[in-house]
Amino acid sequence: MDGLLLDTEDIYTLCNNVILRECNRPDLPWNIKAQLQGRPGPEAGEIFHAWAQLPIPRAEYIRKNTELQRKHFPSAQPLPGIPDLLKTLNESGVHLALATSSHAANFKLKTSHLQSLFRTFPDHQKVLGDDARIPPGKGKPAPDIYLLALETINSGLRKKGKKEIKREECLVFEDSVPGVEAGRRAGMRVVWCPHPQLLKEYKGREKEVLAGLANGARDVQVKEVMEEAAVGGEGKGRGWPGRRDDGWAELIPSLEGFQYSRYGIRK
Repeated sequence: MDGLLLDTEDIYTLCNNVILRECNRPDLPWNIKAQLQGRPGPEAGEIFHAWAQLPIPRAEYIRKNTELQRKHFPSAQPLPGIPDLLKTLNESGVHLALATSSHAANFKLKTSHLQSLFRTFPDHQKVLGDDARIPPGKGKPAPDIYLLALETINSGLRKKGKKEIKREECLVFEDSVPGVEAGRRAGMRVVWCPHPQLLKEYKGREKEVLAGLANGARDVQVKEVMEEAAVGGEGKGRGWPGRRDDGWAELIPSLEGFQYSRYGIRK
């Protein structure tokens, strides 16, 4: 959601930089921010504080950051192309689920003024970062949040006696690198639409990101595990990322003018 549907990634940066400047620390660089994006709050916090080395107690940082977020999150706006994208997908009969690392309190701050936009997602098909059904330590880049999002859809289909959706029939929209890996490890197709500065940070490594390998998994390791498991579906393993140039993920700079037909979606 953050940085994909809404401009909240820039708000996160703004809030952190206010505190960093107060503490005479440099602004948050993109090589660090790239590691924070998409991850659950506690994990992202550990990475941030290990880099920032703030001269204030962590509790004071949290208090200051929370106050700034409460001030700025209610001004969040949809990113270009998002209202049309969600409207078209909904009207096309596509089953939609939201999977975000944002916890419930922040989700409310970011979306309360955008109810018409987020009404596209049924309440029972919204999976937030503090959802108790996600085991501890299983946030992105683990696939659990996307597998749970799919289950929220399939549970409703089962009740109606309808055919369930397979993982390989799903399309994940992501802006973060850990999120792309999560989608790939879930066995789903992925559209990566990153912040321009994030794309610049990963220049020359785009294929690694699209394969879900940018966090350190090795192609040979992926190959060995998938062969051992003898998993079908065009080589899409269970719990493991993909391979470079396997055609299962695509980089799109903007979601404006999204090519629905490319993914078999009829407008």
